[in-house]
Amino acid sequence: MKDKTLKRIHKMLRPQAKAIFIVSVLAIIINIGEVIKPYIIKVVIDSYLSQGLWQKGVMTIGILGSIYIGIVILGNILEFIVTTTTSMMGENVIYSLRNKLYKYIEHANIPFHDKTPSGTLFVRITSDVEDITNFFKDVITSFIKDIFMIIALGIMILSLDYRLGLICFLLIPLVIITSIIINKAASKIQEASKKAKTKLNIFLAESIYGVKLIKIFNRQREKEKECFKLCNDFYKSRIPTSYTEGLLIAIMLIIENLGVSLIVWASVNHLFGINLEVGVIYIFITYVKQIFEPIQRIVENLETIQEAFVSVNKIYDILEHKEYLEDFEKGIELEKIEGKIEFKNVWFAYEGENWVLKDVSFTIEPGQSIALVGRTGSR
Repeated sequence: MKDKTLKRIHKMLRPQAKAIFIVSVLAIIINIGEVIKPYIIKVVIDSYLSQGLWQKGVMTIGILGSIYIGIVILGNILEFIVTTTTSMMGENVIYSLRNKLYKYIEHANIPFHDKTPSGTLFVRITSDVEDITNFFKDVITSFIKDIFMIIALGIMILSLDYRLGLICFLLIPLVIITSIIINKAASKIQEASKKAKTKLNIFLAESIYGVKLIKIFNRQREKEKECFKLCNDFYKSRIPTSYTEGLLIAIMLIIENLGVSLIVWASVNHLFGINLEVGVIYIFITYVKQIFEPIQRIVENLETIQEAFVSVNKIYDILEHKEYLEDFEKGIELEKIEGKIEFKNVWFAYEGENWVLKDVSFTIEPGQSIALVGRTGSR
């Protein structure tokens, strides 16, 4: 099943491969800038301010400040390009998938529509496609960016002082374990919430589509009660989500500040012979804060990936069933229709032996109109 899903993902990503590569390269450049910025401040603190200098050789604080500002401006420009390109990739996927799904629905035969509720198709073409868009916007490029960021920050921390770096790295398993536990609980909550949302969307689609029938049979009150129940179920399913999100943020802040405290404590007490300059302490604190964010984001994105994979399978489970598609090319075009229509001993069923017509015979004379009324229509 996993291989099948990955093949479907690859098929979907292939048209966007060039854009994904470009965005990933730009994202890595942005990360390099994020790593360099604190280092520039560290140099200014330790090599200039702590020694009461404003210039060393040809390099001045003003030049370093200009480099810093240049990195900030370049980073923001590249971030704009990355965000815009990623959004466009997501929109292209939406455009392509929705058109494919709609074309399939239009060309699918009656048996397909008999066994597939219109509300389900509505959810596939809206909600499930949106899940895949989130996968493009939140995961594909950010995953590469986050992995590179973790590696780059890890190298920088260890190169500055491996002893203090190892002390800080003790917190990383705590971050990962905490994120996994909370996200696992959040995943179950999200799954229940998504089911409630799907039920509500299917109900709304079918109710709006069949509003005339609801009015004809005077079922407004019953449908209102059903809508209220489904909305209430969805509302209740969303409440625990705010708690899990708030809890994760709070715990991450505690761990982050614990890391900062460890750095200060180890530096002040010269633990393991650690004796660092003020600038190095600053850069350590900055890097530790920075490294927690991509780790947390990767764990959080696992849920988005899972949701996207489920949605991809649901959509391609429809698109890959070619047996339901009608072949409009095989039909014979009749330029002029003459004569009568005669049915002799006709049997018909959509599925198996669930007969809709049983040994039916009738003749329609030229110019004559007849109506075939089923059990529901005859009441």
